[in-house]
Amino acid sequence: MDNISRPYERRVERFKNLLKKQEKTEKEISIIRLLLFIIELNIGIYFYLQGKKLLLYISLIVFLGTFTFLVISHRRLRNRIKYSKLFIEINNDSLKRINGEWYDFTDDGEDFKDHNHNYSEDLDIFGKRSLFQWINTAKTFIGKQKLRELFSGVVGNLEDIKERQNAVEELSNKLNWRQEFLAEALIESKNIHDPQELISWAIEKNQYFNSPFRIGLIRIMPILTLILMAQGYVLSIIPTYWPTFALVIQFIFLLTKAMERNNLIDLAERYSDDLRAYYNMLKLIEDHRFKSILLQKIQREIRNEEGELAYKQIDELTSIVNAISNRRNSLYSIFNIITLWDFQTIIALEKWKKSSGKNLKTWLEAIGKFEALSSLAVIRYDNQNWTMPDINEEESIFEAEDLGHPLLINRVSNDLTINKDHRVVLITGSNMSGKSTLLRTAGVNLVLAYAGAPVCSSYFKTSIMDIMTCMRVEDNLSESISSFYAELLRIKSIIEEAKSGTRVFYLLDEIFRGTNSIDRHTGAKVLVNKLSDTNSIGMVSTHDLELCDLESENSRIVNFHFREFYEDNEIHFDYKLRSGVSTTRNAIYLMKLAGIEINQ
Repeated sequence: MDNISRPYERRVERFKNLLKKQEKTEKEISIIRLLLFIIELNIGIYFYLQGKKLLLYISLIVFLGTFTFLVISHRRLRNRIKYSKLFIEINNDSLKRINGEWYDFTDDGEDFKDHNHNYSEDLDIFGKRSLFQWINTAKTFIGKQKLRELFSGVVGNLEDIKERQNAVEELSNKLNWRQEFLAEALIESKNIHDPQELISWAIEKNQYFNSPFRIGLIRIMPILTLILMAQGYVLSIIPTYWPTFALVIQFIFLLTKAMERNNLIDLAERYSDDLRAYYNMLKLIEDHRFKSILLQKIQREIRNEEGELAYKQIDELTSIVNAISNRRNSLYSIFNIITLWDFQTIIALEKWKKSSGKNLKTWLEAIGKFEALSSLAVIRYDNQNWTMPDINEEESIFEAEDLGHPLLINRVSNDLTINKDHRVVLITGSNMSGKSTLLRTAGVNLVLAYAGAPVCSSYFKTSIMDIMTCMRVEDNLSESISSFYAELLRIKSIIEEAKSGTRVFYLLDEIFRGTNSIDRHTGAKVLVNKLSDTNSIGMVSTHDLELCDLESENSRIVNFHFREFYEDNEIHFDYKLRSGVSTTRNAIYLMKLAGIEINQ
């Protein structure tokens, strides 16, 4: 643990020291600016009283130049201070993740929870204390979506998974780059918007502002008005009502399409911070040399037909949006009437959309892909004793040594093999012995494996299968469905999927718990036998010890169990998986431990 933490601790210390120096320098610049102002004020008054106008003007020029330099330096320094604080935050979060203190991370993927998903609810993929909350470092909306897709089973074929594995391996060794990439997302906005509205805007064509005649008119009118103003108001060559009339015409012209124009400009302003983040992130992607096939492929995707860099095209859009920000100036209304600036900026926006708008979605998806892969790379960097899984297209197989749950700090590891010879693993054991945790351990590691991440194991080999679970089944009162019937529906879908020829990895926890023991035993026996006749594999936990007799009747079914032991009148679990059927029970003891009197 110390070896893993040390790089982050060193970085925290380094940036804290840097921050102290930066804050000290910031105070010094502030003091210098104040002193410079006081000195110039006194010098200016002295030269003015002495009638030395030339020296007064020279001193003012020197003062303004020096003061401007200090203002710019101060602004840049404050920006560097923001980065230093972010790097401290990023590395402290990394230490929390390593130390198991990540439960307070605010971005837990609660919005991605889906009660109808094949496994995400049962395996704690999203929500509080979830896989997503543990490892997500994506800050853009699409980045989170891309990670959600990988954790939800949108993983592609074997080649896709191997490409992601190689990309994750490469990114794991680029700690500086990954943290800079994350900082660029955070520096502008802690909450980057859903860009769908922006993407839709970028591909829409506004015919009104794309008309060549109207564009020409908008370009020429301000020039003519300025000429008339110079001749009428300044040179008095022509009557003043001519430029006045021209200004009135332009004012009336500005009233046309006012609401539509304001909506377009407001949208551009709303995404201004996001665009700066996108610019910085794209620049980091495009300026870096990557070796893995997938990362190079993403880099190529974000070039346009002319090979122009994406971040430069985003920079053009950002410049237009910055020009729009002038609307907040108190004198903007006058400036707008004279120059038709609203129309000028919208024409510029439409021109940008025509040349680059269709590529915006691809650029943002590229950022999202890098964010998702960078999140997975954190797992690799922080857990270098974990293994990259061997994924193949053989018959259904799951082989693991030293398999542990990735979200548990004090985890207990087990070896587990499920293959064509033993398709169904029946797991028995007393309450709290570790049955459900083992099922989730296998499932979560499969999710990581298919996403392209390392798994919490020293050896891991698997084929590509559809993960399906039946573990936490609840009543659905809105549809008048009891938990037992909901469980039946879930199991039915698993059986149908398995019988269709699809390779399924199923995890069934305490099946048919909602009915009597006779029906439970009969139903479970039929279910297990049906599953053993398919190409699918999986695990079934049960308290029904009679079900374990199936091992002697069906060679594709094998028994494993957990056990507990008692010491000093206390119950203990070692959470080690053993062959055979459980021989211990602890329900009565746990009831007594909870303070419930049992008369026997």
